[in-house]
Amino acid sequence: MPNFQRIHHIGIPVSSIERSLPWYRDVFGLLENKTAKASGDEISTALEVPGAELTVVFLSVGEQLLLELLEYASPRGEAFDRRNCDVGAVHVCFEVDDIDAAYEQLTELGVRFNHPPIRLGEGLGDLSGYAFAYFRDPDGIQLELFELPVGARN
Repeated sequence: MPNFQRIHHIGIPVSSIERSLPWYRDVFGLLENKTAKASGDEISTALEVPGAELTVVFLSVGEQLLLELLEYASPRGEAFDRRNCDVGAVHVCFEVDDIDAAYEQLTELGVRFNHPPIRLGEGLGDLSGYAFAYFRDPDGIQLELFELPVGARN
């Protein structure tokens, strides 16, 4: 078995880098790390997307993870239509120290949450005391805020 070290990056196809990049920077304070354009037969074959032409922007999330935004100029992708229960509907979860403060700050920036933060109560075993809130990016992609209970924090 390969010696997996960590997750390097999480890729999110978006409809417009021009719209999504400022949103991810402003909402999360993420810094642009690398930008590239990619196309050609080798890229198309590797991605299994014939005629792929795309722009890729990597954003730093803390010290160890990158968030990759991908905009396909060709072929244009379909709008995101997944629900959390749909197969393949992966979401990115951002850990925060104070979910209520983060919720207020992001709401003031115009972020649309599915519901205010929920703190999980007693009787949920290992998840008791955790808090979460789902929200969407400009393309409607589900993202999540997550707060650890005080005793579980580093």
